[in-house]
Amino acid sequence: MSAQSPVGEPEVRTAPPRRDPAAKRQHLDVCLYEDVEYRKPTGLEAWTFQNEALPEVSLEHLDLSCSLAGRRLAAPLMISPMTGGTPRAGELNLRLARVAQRFGLAMGVGSQRLALEDAARARWFKVRHVAPDIALFANFGGAQLVRGWGVDEARRAVEMIEADALFIHLNPIQEAIQGGDQDFRGLSARLQGLCTALHAEGIPVFAREVGFGLSENAARRLLDCGIAGLDCAGAGGTSWARVEALCARSERRRVLGERFAEWGIPTSQSILNVRRVSADIPLIACGGLRDGMDVARALALGADVGSMARAMLLRANESEAALAAFVESVLTELRVCMFGSGAANVKALRGRVFRDDPAV
Repeated sequence: MSAQSPVGEPEVRTAPPRRDPAAKRQHLDVCLYEDVEYRKPTGLEAWTFQNEALPEVSLEHLDLSCSLAGRRLAAPLMISPMTGGTPRAGELNLRLARVAQRFGLAMGVGSQRLALEDAARARWFKVRHVAPDIALFANFGGAQLVRGWGVDEARRAVEMIEADALFIHLNPIQEAIQGGDQDFRGLSARLQGLCTALHAEGIPVFAREVGFGLSENAARRLLDCGIAGLDCAGAGGTSWARVEALCARSERRRVLGERFAEWGIPTSQSILNVRRVSADIPLIACGGLRDGMDVARALALGADVGSMARAMLLRANESEAALAAFVESVLTELRVCMFGSGAANVKALRGRVFRDDPAV
């Protein structure tokens, strides 16, 4: 008889091999300097705002505030999980966090697998000292749950950065291409056990894709696991299949990555898929959001928060001032979309778009 795991899955497989920090450094360089984006669009561009000629709202007095993971945000914008675990990544995380604090945004750190395996690397994930008030998300992979990680690692990830919530990221296509963790059997049961255990401790568990999108079926099954929220990150921004192709050490892996570089459900469809399953599960939308209009479209389609990854990373790599200026422009554009649609607050923006189909 197999031993019982900490979160209820009857089979505990061998522990995952330790993550090579060099791979994280390579991912960061590739995302900053190479052509890593999808050729296909997010689908957000197909949606047009309903113009309101008599808005009866004041641009100056619009309410952008919302809540996420028990924290109040000044605006429905998140800096997506991206990096950590190396000195350079640590400095980028601090820049991102300081700007998140300044504008009252949410933020996630990159996968903490490195630091959970090597405690000396934890300092390059820690940002709470510069961002005491932000909604902050810890993060590690669902693949590690399957290989035996559970409540202990989850607690450590949250405590490490004084997080408000935990992301469990889901990336089977990326793992298949890089030759990483390729056995996801039993993940639902282990995720359900983790959600139950952490809910009892007041720690929300969010599930997030990494840019390949969520189907209705996946969203439904994740809700059945008891997750507290979703990041439906869809296709249209960074293609992690293409990233892995650029990082590949063999021609076979490179070709495989390029073959799947356009795999995924576009971000707009991913949002709609989740909302067909649940009208009220907290929903973060990521995947190719590049400006304030993209954020506004995501909110209008049903997201509670719009999230950006590479768009933030590129500016943070330039300077903290460049990042702050970018966030300011995103929020300005979001405000104008709300004003032009007659939406006095973020919730009022929902549904104020129509499908812009030239064939009609």
